[in-house]
Amino acid sequence: MRYKIDRNHKITRFLCLLLGMILLTGSMCIPVYAAEYWPEGPEVVSPNVIVMEASTGTVLYDCDSLEAHYPASITKIMTTLIALENSDLNDIVTFSDAAIDNTEGSGIARDYGEQMTMEQCLYAVMLASANECAYAVAEHVGGTIENFVAMMNEKAKELGCQNTHFANPHGLHDENHYTCCYDMALIARAAYQNETFRIIVGTARYTIPPTNKHAEQTDLQNHNEMLYPFQTNKYVYDGCTGGKTGYTNAANSTLVTYAERDGMTLICVVMNTQSPNQWLDSRNLFDYCFDNFQLFNIAENETNYTSAEQKKRRYTQYK
Repeated sequence: MRYKIDRNHKITRFLCLLLGMILLTGSMCIPVYAAEYWPEGPEVVSPNVIVMEASTGTVLYDCDSLEAHYPASITKIMTTLIALENSDLNDIVTFSDAAIDNTEGSGIARDYGEQMTMEQCLYAVMLASANECAYAVAEHVGGTIENFVAMMNEKAKELGCQNTHFANPHGLHDENHYTCCYDMALIARAAYQNETFRIIVGTARYTIPPTNKHAEQTDLQNHNEMLYPFQTNKYVYDGCTGGKTGYTNAANSTLVTYAERDGMTLICVVMNTQSPNQWLDSRNLFDYCFDNFQLFNIAENETNYTSAEQKKRRYTQYK
């Protein structure tokens, strides 16, 4: 099914009227450039942002989206996508010593030899940004971290990423681990096409039952403040369907967020910013895009012509 983006109701009516006048009078076509009619975007504080429409890949807003930066934990979108495509949710993941010893920062305090299902691990990865879980998932799927990272980079190349190189599955700082807003939007778009990913990323709360190392259940809350009030409710956004947060000292704050209204799903990526700008800029950009753009089904809105009518129409336009 093919779609197109409509920029603005008034603009569309004007262009249709102009085209109609041209066809009726048989005069030469006058070029009309989108830039002349593109609605003015909001000012953002974050230096690197992009908004992409999910079904078409149309970029609706861009600010230095090709500039490379450290992604921090939004890396885990790619980690989760690779895992979903190359494992079963019922797989048993065993935490190696390396998964515990080689990770720090955000996590859910797993222990040596602990076992969880792949599904439980991925909820921990996406909701709680658990670094040890991302490491364990990578070892389980790739056999080694190196093999899994190679899978990540191959997938990035397959998706058309031009300024991306992954060095680990969790996003902890590495000088050779970088991406850009545009590439991250491509990755986020591909991940969102996976139904299981959509379910996981849109879950506000999840409970991991007791394991072989933990007698108590582990309760998870989604760290994306636009979906779930993890620390405050002032950034919750109507229509948010999920996303992934990120932060390291080197990366600053990063954020990928999905939002849907009136059948249109948008992906907003913010990188290299200071909190709370990731929340504020994402909100403003979503409002701008939902207010000024609409998704149309071409098949339902195009006019069908007979062969003779098409020839006459082409002649009228270009003679």
